[in-house]
Amino acid sequence: MSHEEDGLSWRSRALLLLGTGALRILARTWRVRVINPEALDTLRTAKRAFIFSLWHGQLLPLLWHHREEGVVLLISEHQDGEMVARAAESLGYALVRGSTTRGGDRALISVIRELQAGREVAITPDGPRGPARKYAPGALIAAQRSGAMILPVVAVADKAWRLRSWDQFMIPKPFARVTVAYGDPAAVYATTPRAAATEGPRFEAIMSDTIRKAGG
Repeated sequence: MSHEEDGLSWRSRALLLLGTGALRILARTWRVRVINPEALDTLRTAKRAFIFSLWHGQLLPLLWHHREEGVVLLISEHQDGEMVARAAESLGYALVRGSTTRGGDRALISVIRELQAGREVAITPDGPRGPARKYAPGALIAAQRSGAMILPVVAVADKAWRLRSWDQFMIPKPFARVTVAYGDPAAVYATTPRAAATEGPRFEAIMSDTIRKAGG
């Protein structure tokens, strides 16, 4: 397959190699502490499918923290998502491409199938375009239709660069203290996809509470 056929130019491929190499070097300097790991352990011990719920701006340290665990990651098909997708693959993630902002689309169906097969799926409910920290309905509908729990996970760094993007994308600086915190697994109570979509404010509050626990 040529570089053009696989969707990346030679320049993009070079940037990807440099970027993933830099991430591996940088991330190994981070001092990571974890709050409430029991929430994750309980789900995995029970062998329950679940959804990692994380904000788009905190994606980088969480990608690193859960590398090589076989998590399925939902990534946008937008051009700016391609580099993230390739980097995630290099870290051991499986991918579902697309957006779940519309309840009946191909990506949502794929996510539901992965959950029904017992997989762990990571979704940024405010991605790919925002608004930041606003819960789009896709993850909620996927949880309602599959019966999966939603596990909130956040990352807070004491020293970080933030991009001038809609999500203020966070890159922890060298030797930063990175706190990864899990909220308690939460169920979607709704009995229909339409009703599930209305539970966004409740899950925004759950995510905000988890950030407070992380010291953010």
